Amino acid sequence: MKRFLKILKITGLGVVGLILVLTLIGFFMSEDLPEGKQGPEADRFAQQILKELNYEAFQNTKIISWTFAGLHSYEWHKDQNYVLVSSENYKVKLDLKEYDKSEVISSNDLNSSEIIQTCIKNFNNDSYWLIAPYKIMDEDVERRLVTKDGEKSLLVTFTSGGTTPGDSYLWKVDENYRPTAFKMWVSIIPVGGIEAKWKDWVKTQSGMLLSTKKSVFGIPIEITNLETLR
Repeated sequence: MKRFLKILKITGLGVVGLILVLTLIGFFMSEDLPEGKQGPEADRFAQQILKELNYEAFQNTKIISWTFAGLHSYEWHKDQNYVLVSSENYKVKLDLKEYDKSEVISSNDLNSSEIIQTCIKNFNNDSYWLIAPYKIMDEDVERRLVTKDGEKSLLVTFTSGGTTPGDSYLWKVDENYRPTAFKMWVSIIPVGGIEAKWKDWVKTQSGMLLSTKKSVFGIPIEITNLETLR
């Protein structure tokens, strides 16, 4: 990921260039959001995924620590509703229940409010790329079973919460219901149906399974320094 961002910087593309590239790709490759059927069958499919990943262990996990793509590090105290966020430029204690109680522990920037808002957005994004499958039965999620060419997938749509409610993801699974990839229809990407592969699953110290490597267009997104505690 860092190498990819560096290449963009060297070539002068930057974020704007990346958006333009994605837009051009989307003109030719964008997919419509698939239709699916809500109901008990979709819920049973979701429950099979949670069973494969050991959802009970996730619920009982008190602390999850990880580094996302070599950029941001987290120590998430699930049981106490706060997370310590670290980067090269700051360290923040983010209160997940009441954001206004968050505090900047150290920073190269004097604008604490802006740093905290950045941490909120980063945590919402980076934690989703870590634990997304564990959220498929949340109250703010609609589930639909999609069948195409004889294969079944689970379409989940977030109706509220997070930074971008309304986003949808189509989960693909293997024969054991372990996720292998999802396709995205999200507000921040002007291309529908971009696929992210989920691989290199590991059983963590607390018993839950987590994917430590994702890839989009072959670009790796790695999860490192992963630890969990019950």
